[in-house]
Amino acid sequence: MTDPSDVPAVSLADGVDMPMIGLGTWKLTGGQVEAAAGAALAAGYRHIDTAVMYGNEAEIGTALGASGLAREEVFLTTKVRPSDLGQEEAVLRRSLRALRTAYVDLWLVHWPPQRPNQRRQLWNEVRRLRDEGLARAIGVSNYELSQIDELEEWTGERPVVNQIRWSPARYDPDVLVGHKARGVVLEGYSALKDSSLTDPVVTEIAKSHGVSPARVILRWHLEHGVPAIPKSARPERIAENIDLFGFALTQDEVARIDSLGALA
Repeated sequence: MTDPSDVPAVSLADGVDMPMIGLGTWKLTGGQVEAAAGAALAAGYRHIDTAVMYGNEAEIGTALGASGLAREEVFLTTKVRPSDLGQEEAVLRRSLRALRTAYVDLWLVHWPPQRPNQRRQLWNEVRRLRDEGLARAIGVSNYELSQIDELEEWTGERPVVNQIRWSPARYDPDVLVGHKARGVVLEGYSALKDSSLTDPVVTEIAKSHGVSPARVILRWHLEHGVPAIPKSARPERIAENIDLFGFALTQDEVARIDSLGALA
């Protein structure tokens, strides 16, 4: 088990702290996701990511209840779909009932609505429900930086998080710097799915540290200050994916992994 206190947290722009490693749950459903969430919490995870679209909020709520952990010990993220425009409050309240909680720690717009007026309307409703106490922090997912700038221009408030696909193959320093310049945390998903765990650069670095290539990829995220939410249903992999704090990458190793983005 990893001691939860060893997992660093990133402070979001509104003062909410988010653990930098969480369990992703896309495509995990039923008993599988309940078991995965339970294994994650037992392994030291205190951050679980879900979404209305995943159809697994109730099972995650069950796992949370069975864990014996206090609600404030676990950082919960869920997401609203653009198709939920106009019924955001009802959708969020259903999520809260399923998750067995009075609030979520982070509520994200899952992907940007197609039309500018829809993006503005949805963001305003997300802000309103945050102000009512149903979410501690709010953000977006799969947004371009220009779309984040739109939200700030329209409402005076930018998201505190943008959750996007991120891996060495997708590394783009301009995207990373652009988020940091705006005070928006870039949170990465599909870190392992989009990575080659047999890449010679990654395997060489892994061998030098005596760890798996997957752990190198996830540690690379942390070296860049990027939270990651790796997904697995296997308890041993779940435990491995958070076991990242007995080693660190050198600046040269980080740069070598960065260079994989230029080759993709």
